[in-house]
Amino acid sequence: MAVADSLRSTLLRLGRELRQERIAGVSPHQVTLLISIKYTPGVTVGQLAAEERVSTAAMSKRVSRLERDGLVARTKSEADRRCVGLTLTEEGQRTLRRVRSRRTAYLASRLGALTPAELAAVGAAAEPLARLVEGTKVRA
Repeated sequence: MAVADSLRSTLLRLGRELRQERIAGVSPHQVTLLISIKYTPGVTVGQLAAEERVSTAAMSKRVSRLERDGLVARTKSEADRRCVGLTLTEEGQRTLRRVRSRRTAYLASRLGALTPAELAAVGAAAEPLARLVEGTKVRA
């Protein structure tokens, strides 16, 4: 289907543009991890590793860097004291707000280059596109 092919290509390019820049001192991959932790507080390193399809050891190193930078905290589970979950720190929350703000500003600047008719068409497509991608994990 032509619409699907065109839309796939456009959304991939847009996603790549939004993710490529290092914002607020964190890499695009670190932002993805912070978002996962934000929306699944208490997630374990093992669960993140499975979600990202990497080894637990590799994910543990990534999380340790986030912890070292003060963005993530490891907390013992109330239900099972052997289990350690991850939560965002206040600095992690602030970092995600800065990333979101920067990405929104990028989109706003690009939208500013459109004609009023094009801008209206994009605005009209926003809700159907949101329904199309409903349930995706990355939100920033």
